[in-house]
Amino acid sequence: MSQAEASTPALKPSALLAQSKYRFPGESPEYRAARNALLEAEIELRRHIERVAAQRRALPLGGPIPEDYRFESEHGPTTLSQMFGKHDTLVVYNWMFGPQRARPCPMCTSLLSAWDGETPDIEQRVALAIVGRAPIERLVAFKQERGWRHLRLYSSGGNHFNRDYAHEDPEQGDNPALNVFVRRGGEIRHFWAGEMGPETADPGQDPRGAPDLMPLWTVLDFTPGGRGTDWYPKLEYPVAG
Repeated sequence: MSQAEASTPALKPSALLAQSKYRFPGESPEYRAARNALLEAEIELRRHIERVAAQRRALPLGGPIPEDYRFESEHGPTTLSQMFGKHDTLVVYNWMFGPQRARPCPMCTSLLSAWDGETPDIEQRVALAIVGRAPIERLVAFKQERGWRHLRLYSSGGNHFNRDYAHEDPEQGDNPALNVFVRRGGEIRHFWAGEMGPETADPGQDPRGAPDLMPLWTVLDFTPGGRGTDWYPKLEYPVAG
């Protein structure tokens, strides 16, 4: 037994924890039995998510960045190292809003709309940057249209960041990507990137990471209809009459 295993407290069996004390109006014994069985699975899922998170945190450092990429920010030129600000960790999301697009990707935009409200909380612990290849003026104009208040936007149109860390071919459009960088002893190193995509998707699934980044899908997964197979976010919806 390793030292880490020896110091980990023993967990109560999930079947024992899943004997819920809650009851709701009109529920049947069949419902409660099925709900407790689901609760046991949910407890095991939570534990597995934490095991995966711990394995992720234990990763060795990745490679050093090949250059201190220069971006255009809302306030002028900046570099990747400057994006860290006071933090030693930087999370970078590649927004699918390249110069060839008239409008940005609706899925990315849905995610970023949710993240905008979370940004002040996120940035208590790490720095967060949103990168797109369109000119910074177009990125900022859409931010204002959408009413985003907190996200920090950067144009990567003048560097190779998207090629290196989003595996983009500028002639073939743009890709979403999530990367984490760390600063250690004055050196910036890559730490983690999302690597789940079409090639890792199970049959009948849309490509997505785990845990899912989008609060939208998390909420819909609690419902009887789930996330469905024929609906995706849009940039605008008809106004109800």
